[in-house]
Amino acid sequence: METRTYRAGGCVVTEREHSMPLDHASPDDRSITVFTREIADRDGLDRPLLVFFEGGPGMEAHRPTVSPVSPAWLKRALKDYRVLLLDQRGTGRSTPVGALDGLTPPDQAEYLSHFRADSIVRDAESIREELGVERWSILGQSFGGFCVTAYLSHAAGSLREAFTTGGLPPVGAHTDEVYRHTYPRVVERNRRFYERYPDDRKRVEAIHRKLDAGELVLPGGDVLTPRRFRQLGLWLGMASGRERLHYTLELPPESWAFLHDVESALPFARNPIFAILHESCYADGCITDWSAERMQPEEFADVTLFTGEHIYSWMFEDYGALQPLREAAELLAKWEWPRLYDAEQLARNDVPVASIVYVEDMYVERALSERTAAAVHGLRVWLTNEYEHDGLGVDGERILERLFTLAKESS
Repeated sequence: METRTYRAGGCVVTEREHSMPLDHASPDDRSITVFTREIADRDGLDRPLLVFFEGGPGMEAHRPTVSPVSPAWLKRALKDYRVLLLDQRGTGRSTPVGALDGLTPPDQAEYLSHFRADSIVRDAESIREELGVERWSILGQSFGGFCVTAYLSHAAGSLREAFTTGGLPPVGAHTDEVYRHTYPRVVERNRRFYERYPDDRKRVEAIHRKLDAGELVLPGGDVLTPRRFRQLGLWLGMASGRERLHYTLELPPESWAFLHDVESALPFARNPIFAILHESCYADGCITDWSAERMQPEEFADVTLFTGEHIYSWMFEDYGALQPLREAAELLAKWEWPRLYDAEQLARNDVPVASIVYVEDMYVERALSERTAAAVHGLRVWLTNEYEHDGLGVDGERILERLFTLAKESS
């Protein structure tokens, strides 16, 4: 383990690189590096550890500022904890996942199969043991909540308490059920968007005419296709998503500003795990077979409707950066994924758990989250329509304060 410690503002920051097996079931085979950044108030070096699991999949942990401390949830957390920011395997400063040059598609697929929540939890457990921590607390945002639920399933004895924000997964559900619920949410968000900005529908129609003619080329060289353009609807589940989409659409479509904003808006080229493993992060013992593509409802024949957090097979053609993983993606779509969660263990859970569930969450369906909440013994839920999916980033201090209180009440 390589370690570097320094002081910044009123905090002590410790950066570590941990060596991990790619496959925890075969620890003597290929290894990777997992990076963590521990942040502590200078007066709180003896406080317990809170591990943060970022959303995604395939996104690194927040890059915080410490003078002043930001984001706001981190400021609140540091009052009670030292916070361990985990760059989940394949992200940030951990060993990166790219095109996996030199590997055959079957080898690429086998390599990438080790980057789901179950492997991330095993990484965290190895780090906990390496640091000599008996038990710690965990916090998961969005996909990070899937990691928290997997942790409660497989290593609950290592936990003091657990928190999730917009991230209770659909335990035991097929991925088809996930998209059967989320597509109507996206249709509703489109309706609200055009209700607020009715003139944008004509703008979108005009942009599609240019896209159909192949007239718009992104700065990186990819032709902007109509189906790729529609993925800007990914924004619509965030607090400022409608405004962000509107302000992009008001730019001249042939302008560098518009083309740059569209290219940088979608994270799939920068974070390939998000594209290649998104459906599998829901796969609790099933084959996904491009669920979102198969489950897309007829309403989306209307090209002015934007899509949401849905992954499609054509992305590995339209995104140049993803093309080297096209065959691996097809193999993973047919992969027989093992179970992520242990329903029996969750039913007898004795770890204090508190979760915020957003009533109209566009990404993690409320009904499925509530079903999981009811199946986890002792879990306390804060169900609210005050926030969108990014509530932790919008009002993190208040949200953590409430979750911390709920966990104490359940212990």
